[in-house]
Amino acid sequence: MEELSALVLTYNEEDHIAECLESINWIERIVVVDSFSEDKTKKICQQYDNVDFFENEFNDFASQRNFGLEKIKTDWVFVIDADERVTSELKNEIIETLNNPTAAGYEIARKNYFLGKWIKYCGWYPDYTLRLFKSKFRYEGLVHESPQISGKIEKLNNDFIHYTYKDLKSYIDKMNQYTTLDAQKKYNSGKTVSIVYILLRPFFEFIKTYITKKGLFNGFQGLVVSIFSSYYQFVKNIKLWELNNLRNSDTNE
Repeated sequence: MEELSALVLTYNEEDHIAECLESINWIERIVVVDSFSEDKTKKICQQYDNVDFFENEFNDFASQRNFGLEKIKTDWVFVIDADERVTSELKNEIIETLNNPTAAGYEIARKNYFLGKWIKYCGWYPDYTLRLFKSKFRYEGLVHESPQISGKIEKLNNDFIHYTYKDLKSYIDKMNQYTTLDAQKKYNSGKTVSIVYILLRPFFEFIKTYITKKGLFNGFQGLVVSIFSSYYQFVKNIKLWELNNLRNSDTNE
């Protein structure tokens, strides 16, 4: 098997990090990059002999992951978040794959859980994400960052588990974070948005998520996800409008 390390980003993950580390404890070295957690995250991580724990001020996800990749000494890296878990089936497939890798990177499907249920619909599954790749590559992107792979990318057959949000508060908190990053990204690229678009985009997002992507088959959780997806679009676009409005106000003063 090719030599493999794992990379985990953390911030106040005391409720998740131990189970995450246990699920990847078969990997010889695990690099944890922490954004100066205020809970027991650091203490928990330091209990593992195969964990190298680093603290780094958070600017954005891409730069934080790249900081961690600089600490990786092996040719391959497996990137996992603290609220994700590797199944035994995925573990075995990763080991088998790295015995004779045929690509520069591998995408892995995630089973996302929300409010105690696997969200199979709403566009949440299979939710492929590039997590196993040669460690020489680096991330780019202010939001929804991804490693820039030069070479062939393949898909693994097995999923890993993602416990997306522990409660509605954490969902809303992360939504606020991502809508700000998303709006800033679009603002930086010169995008503008009209009031009509701000009002209509959430409606079409709800129809797409709940009807087209079959969110109704996920019961109450599917309805909640669809409403939040619609709200995400509204908040993201109103934040973009706010940025442009403030810019125009500053210009006119």
